[in-house]
Amino acid sequence: MPTTIVLMGLRGSGKSTLGRGLADALGRAFIDLDDRTAAALGFQTPGEALRTHGEAAFRKAEADALQAALREPGIVLALGGGTPTAPGAADLLRELAGDGSVAVLYLHASPQTLAERLIAPGAPDRPALVEDDPVSEITTLYEQRDPLYRELAGSVLHLDGVGEDAALAMVTAWSRGIE
Repeated sequence: MPTTIVLMGLRGSGKSTLGRGLADALGRAFIDLDDRTAAALGFQTPGEALRTHGEAAFRKAEADALQAALREPGIVLALGGGTPTAPGAADLLRELAGDGSVAVLYLHASPQTLAERLIAPGAPDRPALVEDDPVSEITTLYEQRDPLYRELAGSVLHLDGVGEDAALAMVTAWSRGIE
């Protein structure tokens, strides 16, 4: 059975875009955990669900969605940026990475790169979690989450200055090494 591929990183790191492309390239199913979590809470977008239910309820639903998604073997799974902070999520990822059933890739980008992506035309609605707007909080979230992401990831892919096509090629090449 193929290893489940888990893509992790801050908002704007490319988890959903690269996850879809990787799933297509590998002929695997793709799950965007943000979409699953929003749907579980009765909303179309994670931003709506988070604003309506608050972060604690959202993280609980996210942890439940993660457990359910990881029961589907051999998928490509894009986590939400805060998924590793959801109750029990980090322990579950550690356990499954430890037994080899999942491979976790941290899609790393600097706060500056992430901020540029968040203000780009057509960028999706992303609610602020700790400050007034999603762009101003990037550095804060980066400082809080980068150590956890690095601890959970089996590999880190640095994406500053890397275009989408090149990033997809890098992720695909990485994935070939885990199969």
